Amino acid sequence: MLALEYLAQNTTAFIITAGIFGLFLGSFLNVVIYRTPVMLDKEWRKAATEIFEEQGVIVESADEAETKPFNLVVPRSACPKCSHQITAFENVPLLSYLFLGGKCSGCKTPISIRYPLIELLTGILFAYSAFHFGWGMQAAGTMILVAFLVVLIFIDIDRKLLPDNIVYPLLWIGILFNLQSTYVPLDISIIGALAGYLSLWSIFWLFKLVTGKEGMGYGDFKLLAALGAWLGWKMLPLIIMLSSVVGAILGILILVLKKKGRDTSLPFGPYLAIAGLIALFWGNILINQYFMLMGI
Repeated sequence: MLALEYLAQNTTAFIITAGIFGLFLGSFLNVVIYRTPVMLDKEWRKAATEIFEEQGVIVESADEAETKPFNLVVPRSACPKCSHQITAFENVPLLSYLFLGGKCSGCKTPISIRYPLIELLTGILFAYSAFHFGWGMQAAGTMILVAFLVVLIFIDIDRKLLPDNIVYPLLWIGILFNLQSTYVPLDISIIGALAGYLSLWSIFWLFKLVTGKEGMGYGDFKLLAALGAWLGWKMLPLIIMLSSVVGAILGILILVLKKKGRDTSLPFGPYLAIAGLIALFWGNILINQYFMLMGI
């Protein structure tokens, strides 16, 4: 309790502690980002196998690796090439990567720079959350929201997937925080969840009727609903507008840097998530500046 009281009274200490905690949590988020889609694949294959067996279809037995426990805890993280198990010393955020020279200590295979970057990103966002909101429920909730959005951004980049088992809890947690009007009153939160889903759902079907193509996935509807639950319906127009701007900028950069064609499909979830974070931290400022420019 003394430590909590100290952090509540010392803003600098709170910001530093939040940043360090974010670094370590970022290391765990790397595990979540990699393992969640694999866990879902295993669940889907298991469900499909059970359906086939109920229908009398002979299914080839799963190999030993398929039947072993695989979740966010086990097995221990290991190098995908040489199976060297990552020790605690090799799992210190940022420092281990630098000490190892960005290579596996077993086989010297390069380790993706993305792992320390996710750790750094989470640490910076946690520290800024503490700085922006100060000690209290808003900072705590924002760190939870940041952690969920970081996971969703990178899973969507990797697999073009926004898992329900991450998006739905995010939505309900947002409503729970707003039971006490942490960010917005509860009625605005609930309307935000409904309006967030229905707005993109309507755009999806309008685009499909006009072009015959699907412009986004259902996961995007659910993610905007979750952001609406956290920030309220009044922030939804800003989030949609910002996501378009972020998407245009990052989309052009990705296409140019990776030399992909215009027809390349890019996930929309990361743009929504980034727009949600911008709206969370600076939404009211941006809206007020817009009204001032319009003379309203």
